Amino acid sequence: MSERHAALALWENDFEWVQAPDVRYADPHVEGARATTYRARSWESPVVELDWAARELIPSWNARTPAGTWLEVEGRVSDERGWSPWFTFARWAEDDVAGESPITRTSVPGQSFEAGHVEADSWVAAADHEFGRWQLRLTALAGAGDEQPWPDVSLVAAVATRVSIGHDEPTSAPGVGRGLEVPVPAHSQRLHVDSFPHWDDGGQSWCSPTSTTMILAHWGLAPSAAESAWVGHDTDPEVVHGVRRVFDRDYGGAGNWSFNTAYAGARGLRAYVTRLRDLTEVEAFLAAGVPLVLSVTFREEELDGAGYSTKGHLLVVVGFTPDGDVISNDPNSHRVADNEQVRTVYRRDQFEKVWLGTDGGLAYVMHPRNVALPTAPAEANWA
Repeated sequence: MSERHAALALWENDFEWVQAPDVRYADPHVEGARATTYRARSWESPVVELDWAARELIPSWNARTPAGTWLEVEGRVSDERGWSPWFTFARWAEDDVAGESPITRTSVPGQSFEAGHVEADSWVAAADHEFGRWQLRLTALAGAGDEQPWPDVSLVAAVATRVSIGHDEPTSAPGVGRGLEVPVPAHSQRLHVDSFPHWDDGGQSWCSPTSTTMILAHWGLAPSAAESAWVGHDTDPEVVHGVRRVFDRDYGGAGNWSFNTAYAGARGLRAYVTRLRDLTEVEAFLAAGVPLVLSVTFREEELDGAGYSTKGHLLVVVGFTPDGDVISNDPNSHRVADNEQVRTVYRRDQFEKVWLGTDGGLAYVMHPRNVALPTAPAEANWA
């Protein structure tokens, strides 16, 4: 019998910040950087209690970081033996050191404890340390001087999951999404192959920010020509702009889930990462007019029409055929560098398997605040 537990906790606005000790930080990614002292204040979430033991925790946040400011995002978990140490998910700013950020945006490697370890954008519990409680902490950091503004945080969330899906699980039956398609602008990551290779091998690996850019464009919030003029060419420069704003230095890639939703949040969307239980939940979002970014892993023969294999890929689901098959904007575009090749229809049974895997269907939920989401299930994995 499969388990599909996923519970999202989310807080918005009205964060009660508490003054914290000053923080000295020397950016390890800037040669010769000296330690700088930052004023600090922190916010801790309420402790979240679960009715089941979770195996994974994925955080999200939406914030603006004015010039000279940044955020540290931490978490901790607890089982019957007590709390883990606080671990760091991110040192984050919406820009980079070539722009207005005082630090390099990065996750923090090498965080392994008896209770589990951090994998760039998530906490993964050790086999005998599944957790029943968790908590987040954000520290806002700003330069010296009272005139320096603080980071402005509008949303903090995390999804805790315990999912175990067998390979012989039946495919979900088509539902409310049948025959619906949301018109989302198409962008191919393949147009950027060999460009800006210092950011995760160029377009070879830009599926996540390309998908995020498609969602931003759909809601009219993609970077303007003026914002992306620094790119220096006219080939979908908004995609490159997004790559720069999500790149995770220590991870070495543009696919950090939390960084992508944070980028969308900084551009005005309400955005977070969650896990969904099957395609009927995706259909509910499409019926509400909200396209989603989903993560898939597959061998070429497992997904007819893709034309490639992947150990991890993000794409946009924009609708369903009348038969319930999945209509996607796939940024890998059959490995063809052409935006016209992006729209692809995938068989429902094949797609659901390569999306759910054994851990549940990862999704970016990104929408304007005035666009209502569908009603969440009793064990809410969206809000």
